[in-house]
Amino acid sequence: MSEQIISLTEFKASASRLLEDTRSGANLVLTQNGSASAVVQDYATYQRQKQAFLMLKLLIQGESDIQNNRTQPQETVFSELRESLKARAKQE
Repeated sequence: MSEQIISLTEFKASASRLLEDTRSGANLVLTQNGSASAVVQDYATYQRQKQAFLMLKLLIQGESDIQNNRTQPQETVFSELRESLKARAKQE
């Protein structure tokens, strides 16, 4: 993944062309007064990164549960879910 560092002023002047560059996977780092202030990327890349982050978060939570012995047998989990769904269906 490539990065292009540009000023906010330059981005405003050439936004359409620069946004096209993000479709090829390039990230734009926008600077304001010489300091990085924002990153612009295409939406598909953003979604992939967001999903990857969420998966990592779930993995970390799962590892923590295992280390702290907060686990249940699979059959217990599914049995409780079935009972919960049956109870909910009766209420409707």
